Amino acid sequence: MQQHFLHFSLSTPIFLLISLLLPSATSAINITSLLSTFSDLSGFNRLLTSTSVAGELAGRSSVTLLAVPDRYLYQSEIAARSASVDIADVLRYHILLQYLSPTDLHTIPASGKLITTLYQTTGRATANFGSLNLTSTDGKLMLKSPAPFSPSNTTILSLITTVPYNISIFTVDSLLLPYGFDLTASGYVHPPVSAMNITRILIEARGFNVAASMLEASGVATELEGDERGAGITAFVPTDEAFAGLPATERLQSLPAERKAAVLRFHVLHSYYPLGSLESIVNPVQPTLATEDTEAGRFTLNITRVNGSVAIDTGVVQACITRTVFDQNPVAIFAVSKVLLPREMFGKAQGEGVVAAVAPAAGDGAGAVGLAPQVAEMPPTRISSPPGLKGEIVSIAGTKTSGNGWMIWCIGILLSLLV
Repeated sequence: MQQHFLHFSLSTPIFLLISLLLPSATSAINITSLLSTFSDLSGFNRLLTSTSVAGELAGRSSVTLLAVPDRYLYQSEIAARSASVDIADVLRYHILLQYLSPTDLHTIPASGKLITTLYQTTGRATANFGSLNLTSTDGKLMLKSPAPFSPSNTTILSLITTVPYNISIFTVDSLLLPYGFDLTASGYVHPPVSAMNITRILIEARGFNVAASMLEASGVATELEGDERGAGITAFVPTDEAFAGLPATERLQSLPAERKAAVLRFHVLHSYYPLGSLESIVNPVQPTLATEDTEAGRFTLNITRVNGSVAIDTGVVQACITRTVFDQNPVAIFAVSKVLLPREMFGKAQGEGVVAAVAPAAGDGAGAVGLAPQVAEMPPTRISSPPGLKGEIVSIAGTKTSGNGWMIWCIGILLSLLV
């Protein structure tokens, strides 16, 4: 009996300590419940619950909500006419598909930051006018439409509440209207959703001219538009700056057409993953469209979460998602900080490099992809934290981090006190 009691008394605090030290899984956030604790946001909360927008938010994470206090909301003509006008898209325009902390707001570049909203993902926005441009002017943080001469803008007042890496709620001083929203109409009629065009989406999002031209020229864009009708796709698209930052030794443009297309397919998962799903992905090693052209286990991406950002490791390159470009089921498009170079073509193990990737493989038939021989297994690579973030994460699941060492030390101290 005494032995059993000793076992219980030792295991119980250890279990409690471990449960406190290990991070908990991200759970769905009930935004209307969070807002209900703030009386001056009751009008905005009522608008959310009167539309389908509250339900759309239930399955999302990594968002920022711009809430309008009652004293500003009731000055808006659109709020006064909410009974006769469909304002769901107006509310979607106040939901940023990116978690922004107060620190993030104070590190906005001088040129501003374009952020995708939930309204942009509906496909009803003109060009990228469903996004918002966040700027800092004279110490004030302002949001406005990227549309030229748009009169709609708002200023961030304060942070209301935050659940780290999941949701932030800020108050703003006016209700934002999407570009083209007609207040004079008796009812708002949604413009028709145009057919999916990956190249057009990238061009209108700006900063993806190189990727758009390569996808179009290779024919991969057409493949993606066909794939989105099935299980969907998730594309990681390098910015123009990412292509410009490629080392001179990585001559991507000099690759034969088929191998260049393989690199582009390497940037795409054959499933739809919104940002919240990527952040909580169970299996970090994900096959790509390039995997389907070769064999299982090759051309995979290692996707993990680092301090609230999604990090992607290829075995050669470590990149991170910088923003959501497009997210409308079954297609998600994310900007990434670097061009994702597959280890099978650009790995440096055993002297292999881009020269081996460019040279035709012996015995390849006409029209074959002709990828370089599989590189020998490499040790786990270490992913550096995304820009502006501290800490690091090991890319292979199960590898110990410095945090685990600290946890073991704490357990050892606890055992020494209990024995």
